[in-house]
Amino acid sequence: MSDITVKPLNKRGGMRVYAMVISGFENQVTGAVEKVSESIVSVSSMRLERRLFGIVPLEGQGSGIVLDRAGLVITNNHVIDGASQVHVGLKDGRAFTGEVVGSDEATDVAVIRVDASDLPAADLGDSEAVKVGQFVLAVGNALALPGGPTVSMGVLSAKGRPLPGSDFIFEGLLQTDAAVNPGNSGGPLADLDGRIIGMTTMMIPYAQGMGFAIPINTVKKIVREILDNGRVSRRWIGISGVDVTPQLARRYNLQAGWGFLVSEVVPHSPAYLAGLRPGDVIVGAEGVAVKQTKDLLMAISDPTAKGSVRLEINRLGRAGTMDVSPTDAPAFQQAMGK
Repeated sequence: MSDITVKPLNKRGGMRVYAMVISGFENQVTGAVEKVSESIVSVSSMRLERRLFGIVPLEGQGSGIVLDRAGLVITNNHVIDGASQVHVGLKDGRAFTGEVVGSDEATDVAVIRVDASDLPAADLGDSEAVKVGQFVLAVGNALALPGGPTVSMGVLSAKGRPLPGSDFIFEGLLQTDAAVNPGNSGGPLADLDGRIIGMTTMMIPYAQGMGFAIPINTVKKIVREILDNGRVSRRWIGISGVDVTPQLARRYNLQAGWGFLVSEVVPHSPAYLAGLRPGDVIVGAEGVAVKQTKDLLMAISDPTAKGSVRLEINRLGRAGTMDVSPTDAPAFQQAMGK
């Protein structure tokens, strides 16, 4: 085999290659923006609120994503929550009055239908396949300003962010450092191929310098339930907590090096009645190891499961099992007067 000599680029050649690389990257970004922008809509809502001197109309602004050509649009639940009227505006200037098909407060997903048949549907990607560190684009009607969608770019900072709530667990959110401003809510988080990997949400008031998005795979599942059943049926046991990491295990001297650490148990909830208490570590559910929050939620929310769910727990270094009978969260809250 003959020797191959590689000559170093001179300064001018190096700058030319650098410019070509930058130009190619810019073309990819602008191409993705153009593709995504076609399926972005503005969503405005109006709700009536009783104030001291009478009923006052309050207007909300957000973004939405065209789900299909037949008129389905998705947005955040908090954008349309309590609205008496919903209006949807397209990039091409068309405007429609929308009907809220259904929504899910826990995941902040809502489905709107408009009377149209030729809408530019978004290209939905696979949020399980995305990788931390890849570039992402947040597109939406930031600050509700005129002039069309705005764009910010960043990286995917983390996957599977569990954020505890009062009566549910946010699970599997995507975190990004791309700027997500008021008005972006309900808009897409997209990859550089213009595929939608998440729907941004502004529900996290203490997030500074961080944006969050609901994974598009979660959105697909919620939308399907709403369209099939009119609502989302959720099995619930009444706990909040965090994933156990090696650092957390060392800090709190936990015997289990992984699992789900229970931080709060709602009084009189199924988990409480079964004997689950703060400090317990759930390491298995229905014979499946609980490595992450989603493993536990999948076992609890399995639509084919009936009756109780067997949990394997570690309490102060001692292993044990308990059977928990999930219930429907809204029905439970009504029974408790909440």
